[in-house]
Amino acid sequence: MKIYVASSWRNSYQQGVVKLLRGAGHDVYDFKNPEPGNNGFQWTEIDPEWKSWDPRAYREALKHPVAKKGYDLDMAALCGADLCVLVLPSGRSASWEAGFHFGHTGVSHVVYMPEPMEPELMYREASIAFDEDELLAAVAVVAEALSRERR
Repeated sequence: MKIYVASSWRNSYQQGVVKLLRGAGHDVYDFKNPEPGNNGFQWTEIDPEWKSWDPRAYREALKHPVAKKGYDLDMAALCGADLCVLVLPSGRSASWEAGFHFGHTGVSHVVYMPEPMEPELMYREASIAFDEDELLAAVAVVAEALSRERR
């Protein structure tokens, strides 16, 4: 199964989740390493002073070829994924990605919450896993449902 792992660059669990899901035999997209020799999109590639941008500069930076390439890689993987796993804690992009995937595919996503978090009502649409065993079990349920649907 193709899985898009949505999370934050600062999330310490993200790489472990990618490794765990790949170890279970899944084709997992890693935004930190989207293709060989590519360590993922960074705003510093556009401007080392990106934190000082005003809203207009940010809007213009989204048009930069480096931003477009990073976006295109992520969106191709997101649109091609069978499942989106949201790894918490996450940021704005990851929440957007999980919502986009659900709206695009109708497949409920899996939320991996390995530490206590503030409750979120909209996660009612998802399977919520609290440890690696629950995560693998939730992914297996989706894989089986998709397999039955495709037969």
